Amino acid sequence: MRIAILSRNENLYSTRRLKEAGEARGHQVDIIDTQQCYMDITSNEPKVRYMGENLPYYDAVIPRIGASITFYGTAVVRQFEMMNTFCVNDSTAITRSRDKLSSLQLLSREGIGLPRTGFASKPDKIKDVIKNVGGAPVVIKLLEGTQGIGVVLAETDKAAESIIEAFMGLNANILVQEFIQEAKGADIRCFVVGGKVIAAMKRQAGEGEFRSNLHRGGTAQLVELTEEENATAVNAAKIMGLHVCGVDILQSERGPVVMEVNSSPGLEGIESATGKDVAGLIFEFIETQAISNNRLDNGIVKAVA
Repeated sequence: MRIAILSRNENLYSTRRLKEAGEARGHQVDIIDTQQCYMDITSNEPKVRYMGENLPYYDAVIPRIGASITFYGTAVVRQFEMMNTFCVNDSTAITRSRDKLSSLQLLSREGIGLPRTGFASKPDKIKDVIKNVGGAPVVIKLLEGTQGIGVVLAETDKAAESIIEAFMGLNANILVQEFIQEAKGADIRCFVVGGKVIAAMKRQAGEGEFRSNLHRGGTAQLVELTEEENATAVNAAKIMGLHVCGVDILQSERGPVVMEVNSSPGLEGIESATGKDVAGLIFEFIETQAISNNRLDNGIVKAVA
């Protein structure tokens, strides 16, 4: 098959690993810079243009869309969808997952365990928001934050009020969440592919830090999920409509609670911690989907008019 990886940087570990894994399985894998794509949407034959030429037909596209280019990146993915290309994660699911507030509302509606969360637009609601999530300590998050950036732990109600007022003064959208103390600075990243958890790691925050992101000095190790944790991760991915994603879970006294569902999870940490060929398993899923969608005929790619 001919497969495209949408990525702004071909040297990133995740991008390199995907290309290596795909080529090892006999596929032609092209890395396409998302922001260098432009679209012809004026005719009955939608096209994606790149470097002055029409891109060829791809059997599948793997979107690695960074948060900073979500709007344009999902437009490119949508164009490939119009060309009947199988997209590992579709544009709607990526957009949905990037909206943290909307994601939490959808997960809550379906009964997924979540930390108590407050959201308000007016400063005069701050005290009540803090009270309703259980009071300090609370976690304050920028809706647009990634990799732990824009996430602050407020130890007291007064500190929380000051931080929230400062963010609101900058017209920033924020969430206020209860702090799950029993998690002790650790979370579980569940890597879901095709409706199954294929790998999971426990990430532990560094000394003096409550954020467990590996980018912030956290460490990771292989972890065995409980049935409830496994079901929570699979259901969260399904609700988001994502075929490939990372589901971040905290272990609370009331069971697993979902912190975030990431549509472009990194591969380096999960592969290093678990020793699993996550990139290869993603291609295994793509191959299965290609067959089920009649994109292959006796092992030969069907011609596309």
